[in-house]
Amino acid sequence: MVLTSIILGVLGLVAGSFVNAVVWRVRQQELKPKNKLSILTGRSQCPNCGHQLAPKDLVPVLSWLALRGRCRYCQRPISPQYPLVEIAGGLVFGLSYIYWPGGVSTIADWLQLAGWLLSSVGLLALLVFDLRWLILPNKIIYPTLLAASAGRLVYITGFESRPWQALGGWLLAVLVASGFFWLLYAASKGQWIGFGDVRLGLIIGSLVAGPAEALATIIVASVIGSALVIPLLLSGRKHLGEKVAFGPLLIAATWLVVLFGGQLIDWYQRLLA
Repeated sequence: MVLTSIILGVLGLVAGSFVNAVVWRVRQQELKPKNKLSILTGRSQCPNCGHQLAPKDLVPVLSWLALRGRCRYCQRPISPQYPLVEIAGGLVFGLSYIYWPGGVSTIADWLQLAGWLLSSVGLLALLVFDLRWLILPNKIIYPTLLAASAGRLVYITGFESRPWQALGGWLLAVLVASGFFWLLYAASKGQWIGFGDVRLGLIIGSLVAGPAEALATIIVASVIGSALVIPLLLSGRKHLGEKVAFGPLLIAATWLVVLFGGQLIDWYQRLLA
């Protein structure tokens, strides 16, 4: 288990580096629509001077540390976002294997985990993008939704003993997660949340086990948000009416609920008893 966790953790570091590249390229396409920069192909480059980076500049975390957070070519600072996202990717990959519900032993388990990790790469990109620019771009939303839906569908059709029941649970989870945000969006005419959160709900519903877990994800995200925002309001660093990115809270809650959902629901039920 330890060796597999380490291997997946290293793959997660690489995935985090890929996320940084995707986020930067999608943002550049938004800022410069006529730019023919590809999202998935082409050499990585310094975000400041545009110099193409060599393999020695792209070792996750270590390159940033070795260069003391500066570009080798222009010496301008490179945001700590880069190593932090890489570390986050490593943690998500490694911890997902360690805490995967029921463990990872069969082909079905590995397929589920692979679909989850692929979807988590998209979720991490969405988290970074929403934190920085308060946007959940469709160029990341739709591929992530495709990965999450395809993974769920493959598992249901290939390994579920009661596929129709599982399909119904999936659709209910999607309805709870996405429908909740659609109601908020419709009631506020887009003032409270953006439609990107509605689309994110489709992804969440495809990743969590069922409707109860979808609801738990919304509750956990709200609790995390309250714990973070209330102190900021009291300290004056945030003001009422100021926009707050809810996507990252939902994504963090999704990771928590998928990996620890059973324990969270049991704890909550004991709390109410």
